[in-house]
Amino acid sequence: MKVRIWNYGNYSSDNYGSCRAVQIGKLILYFSYETVIAFEDGCELTIRENDWSTTTGRHLNCINENKKIRINSDKFEKNLEKTLKKYNLEI
Repeated sequence: MKVRIWNYGNYSSDNYGSCRAVQIGKLILYFSYETVIAFEDGCELTIRENDWSTTTGRHLNCINENKKIRINSDKFEKNLEKTLKKYNLEI
């Protein structure tokens, strides 16, 4: 299974915290610091609303600027848990 890790933010400054993506097979997890804030399973992106700070908001906008597709944290956590189980993963 292919595993890849990279920074998804293209910032001109280091002031925007940790913004890493981890790909495991077809699953991509997007992190803001140590928290998953979005994931892709194949072609489908699931992205949560910003419950935190301006920095996380910038990270979310790097992933996808369309705020209309973002879901609340409860729904996001349930979808994430279901998807991780599908891949036999836990966070």
